[in-house]
Amino acid sequence: MKRLIKTMAWPLTCLLMATLLFTACKKNNTDYVRQPAAGLMAFNLAVDKPAVGFTLSGNNLSGAVLNYTNYTGVYLPVYLGDREVRSFDYNTGGTIATTTASFADSNYYSAFLLGAKGSYRNVIVNDNLKALSANSGKAWVRYINAIPDSSIATTVIIGESGINGVAPFATVSAFAQVTAGPVATTVSNGSTIAASRTITLEENKVYTILFVGLPNQTDSSEAVQVKYIVNGMVTP
Repeated sequence: MKRLIKTMAWPLTCLLMATLLFTACKKNNTDYVRQPAAGLMAFNLAVDKPAVGFTLSGNNLSGAVLNYTNYTGVYLPVYLGDREVRSFDYNTGGTIATTTASFADSNYYSAFLLGAKGSYRNVIVNDNLKALSANSGKAWVRYINAIPDSSIATTVIIGESGINGVAPFATVSAFAQVTAGPVATTVSNGSTIAASRTITLEENKVYTILFVGLPNQTDSSEAVQVKYIVNGMVTP
């Protein structure tokens, strides 16, 4: 049975330094051998699942419990090839959702658990971070619409970015370049979904904006809201 590679996690500030990652020390502690692997970051965006874990091909991705809107914090190294990605209830061990994804050497991926009220899915995307470049005064941004309501078209606006537009539930945009500094973000369907937030973006950092919550909720812990995480930083 396969197991996870026991190497360092991928630090956020170094996520694009692929040639320095997945290294194993030899006994003389001076020579290094690169081990082929991919990086995976996992998110729990299922509003009514307060404690979630992930496995890959039956092995725990991380021992940490992911509460709602929590994520692994770093890209974790994983073996290559076709892998079953399973999200499970950490308290009961029961499966929430399963899917299969293919992981390629030196690529970075995100796994999102989405859904609510008994309907869930795992969405796996290749983050394509190697295509991003450092530019003065710019940051990189993408979003995921994790609000489980597709009955009315939902519109996303993130500053002046080219990824603005209609975004059905489970949409994960590509990364787009925006001017660093305060950026207004909005998600709305003109009816049951409405949230906005201004986020201050730093130059050459890479962000994922999370549109989460349930429509028409007054409980602040479950209401539609805008959150974000920093995937890392692009270096020249």
